[in-house]
Amino acid sequence: MPLHLLALDASSSACSAALLRQGGSGTECLARFEMTPRAHTRRLMPLVDEVLAEAQITPAQLDAVAFGRGPGSFTGLRIAAGAAQGLAFGLDRPLLGVSTLSALALQAHRRYHLRHVVTALDARMNEVYAATWHCLNDTITPMSAEAVLAPEALRLPSKETDWVGVGSGFTLWERFTTDVQLSMSQHFSDLEPRAEEMAWLAAGDFAAGLGQPAHLVQPVYLRNDVAWKKPA
Repeated sequence: MPLHLLALDASSSACSAALLRQGGSGTECLARFEMTPRAHTRRLMPLVDEVLAEAQITPAQLDAVAFGRGPGSFTGLRIAAGAAQGLAFGLDRPLLGVSTLSALALQAHRRYHLRHVVTALDARMNEVYAATWHCLNDTITPMSAEAVLAPEALRLPSKETDWVGVGSGFTLWERFTTDVQLSMSQHFSDLEPRAEEMAWLAAGDFAAGLGQPAHLVQPVYLRNDVAWKKPA
């Protein structure tokens, strides 16, 4: 059955959009990605317009919409959620929220053929958003729950070895424990979540019937206090 699924993301310093389409000739994903700190509001929808134009379809031809639900930048998550909810509601299409950490793990798996991945995004306030994953044949299986924590508090599943860390959280490399550092063969701090991997993950969820009405899909912040307050 033909499918046109739009994914968008603004959870980090990057901004991206992707259109995954499946049909008789196979599956392809058209994507746009830009590093746009503080310009997400201005750039997100133009990127959406660009991938739709490249695919030569209109929004009315979409079957589903997806977005990076977090964790990530509070402002960016709200921007992406608002845009995705607006599109899904206006088109009366199902909406899917995709974990930014799972999308980051899939990107690392596809790019570097990694199997044991630690994803960590800089959460500010001396913390990271982190999770661990087992990756095989484009299947991403969580090995620990997503959490916001201090780098020193991260623990890795002991039954696995040869971990690789990916994400902006590893700019804080010196703050991870010696045990964690010794368990990792390498780490890449320059990878950002992308709508392209979110589209692939969302397509699987859509096929499984996990799409929901737009108002039911909300960002996932992990941290209870979504606004930082300066100590008195």
